[in-house]
Amino acid sequence: MTNPLLDDWQTPFGLPPFADIKDEDFGPACAAALDEARENIAKITANPDEPTFENTIEALELADRKLGQVLGVFYTLAGSDSNPAREALQREFSPMLAAYSSEISMNVELFARIESLWLQREKLDLTEEQQRVLMLTRRGFVRQGAQLEGLARDRLGVVKQRLAVLGTEFTQNLLADERSWFMELDEGDLEGLPKFLVASARAAGREKGVDRPVITLSRSLIVPFLQFSPRRDLRQEAYEAWTARGANGGETDNRDIAAEILALRAERAGLLGYDSFAEYKLETEMAGTPEAVRDLLMRVWDPARAAAEADATRLTAMMHGDGANGDLEPWDWRYYSEKRRAAEHDLDESELKPYLQLDRMIEAAFSCANRLFGLEFKRIEEPMYHPDVRAWDVTREGKHLAVFIGDYFARGSKRSGAWCSAMRSQQKLAGDIRPHVINVCNFAKPDAGEPALLSYDDARTLFHEFGHALHQMLSDVTYESVSGTSVARDFVELPSQLYEHWLEVPEVLGEFATHAETGEPMPKELLDRLLAASTYDMGFSTVEYLASALVDLAFHDTEDAPEDPMALQEEVLDSIQMPRAIRMRHATPHFAHVFAGDGYSSGYYSYMWSEVMDADAFEAFKEAGGPFDAKMAAALEKQILSAGGTRDAAELYTAFRGKMPGVEPLLKGRGLLSDG
Repeated sequence: MTNPLLDDWQTPFGLPPFADIKDEDFGPACAAALDEARENIAKITANPDEPTFENTIEALELADRKLGQVLGVFYTLAGSDSNPAREALQREFSPMLAAYSSEISMNVELFARIESLWLQREKLDLTEEQQRVLMLTRRGFVRQGAQLEGLARDRLGVVKQRLAVLGTEFTQNLLADERSWFMELDEGDLEGLPKFLVASARAAGREKGVDRPVITLSRSLIVPFLQFSPRRDLRQEAYEAWTARGANGGETDNRDIAAEILALRAERAGLLGYDSFAEYKLETEMAGTPEAVRDLLMRVWDPARAAAEADATRLTAMMHGDGANGDLEPWDWRYYSEKRRAAEHDLDESELKPYLQLDRMIEAAFSCANRLFGLEFKRIEEPMYHPDVRAWDVTREGKHLAVFIGDYFARGSKRSGAWCSAMRSQQKLAGDIRPHVINVCNFAKPDAGEPALLSYDDARTLFHEFGHALHQMLSDVTYESVSGTSVARDFVELPSQLYEHWLEVPEVLGEFATHAETGEPMPKELLDRLLAASTYDMGFSTVEYLASALVDLAFHDTEDAPEDPMALQEEVLDSIQMPRAIRMRHATPHFAHVFAGDGYSSGYYSYMWSEVMDADAFEAFKEAGGPFDAKMAAALEKQILSAGGTRDAAELYTAFRGKMPGVEPLLKGRGLLSDG
């Protein structure tokens, strides 16, 4: 019997045959795909011919295609619809795949062929993209230890395998804490909660098998509860549980894991000749150095902290006016901020939400992509991996460009947050391969037959992740290693954050923000109030983000890893005078961006680095003739969205805009520029 994961899929658009795939297929498929990849690598190194770009670099690009096919499906399911079998497989695969990666990067014969090509690169008559791929391939090998010898070489392999295991443990512990905790509510506890939140809480209770409403640790439930519940005791209980994820003691506690990860990263950097892991990690990013990152963050920190402290004074006065004594606490901020927003901007989220239907916001994201890039979206009725998941055929002028998959609702089997990934990336080396791109979110699922309603932040998240999807779908390169979002980490957030701006275009909301019950468009005066409040509470959101970014940098910008990361976290927060009523967006034990893998380690600042560019890039549209200016849209696609990692990130942005921007557009966009 054949394994469906290893077949050449004869399905519409080459989608995985989800209905035929069983969990027990993944282990054998991964093992077989690894064997095939190793055989392909052996063929490259055993080739008696002189190294050429085709027989070495291109052959390496294609060596593990089958493994990519298997893992593309597996990690999609493991992240968005996990179960005990898939979690066990993750723990099994992590060291296995890390060992394979080390085998490749430390293969002496393979690196010798790459180095030979590098040394004669001027004579090879390579295209610009091929030159870039060669440089990135060689650099990747060097940074993975290809030039190490002896004990250092062996030790690096052990370190990388252990890091892979720890990252998986961190993620699974966090998911276990998120899945296990919920707070049951009596009918009296629902007082003051808007209708949409009560409905979501009842639906969550049914999912948990409880015959009453519950609040879970899903952001789509807990944040509105903190905004609207007048019960300070319940807000505190929920907030403390939310911020204690990964730090509850027992088997799911992540604090010791975080300490070991930091120690191993510091050791890895030292083995490779760097003074710190931050120096190692940032070498290939736009920022370049820890000093450049810290400079940006601190230039924004001071005005953000000042704004947050001024807001805290106002919120404290409101709290005291309610008869609550003492200091404003972190579980009070969102509640009084929501009341203040209603008072100052006449804006109530429960008034907004009926106008922000999930289906209409998806249509809005699609419509903007159509007006900017000519994309069309048609539903695909093929079975996906979960009944809630939808898919679309993406075309332009009748030509298939991509499959876009949307998985929008929270569930206990899905890790928290929102992300974009490609189950299959665009490339041309193995034929005209079009991408399968997936957006995963955690919006509250409504009762059957009821429309799903979003907060404005939810709608921004939808546009953000769709911006990433456009980067994948519009990719037009030859080599998968530079396809789509395969760019510097502090550049990858540019397309996503830039796309958020189109949600704020009045004509977009005017067309797609329609009431769930009446179908009427959002009244202009409500739309005006919404847009006028776009920078409301920006001190809070900027401070909670920057605090996490500064702690992340401090963890990694040191030769010796901290013995007690929690103590260093507090030390950093004290040094920057963190407002007491605001906590880090991601405290260490649940900072998955940083500890689930190397992706955002020493790189959580990337969102702000990219925001410097996205604020400037949207200004370019406004200067050119408006948000849907055709020439600017064409330039954005040509210079950034279709180019992937074929050129240096700063070069790509400069080709689009003419120069790199300063920090002022960011401060202006966040409402943090002083009047003076």
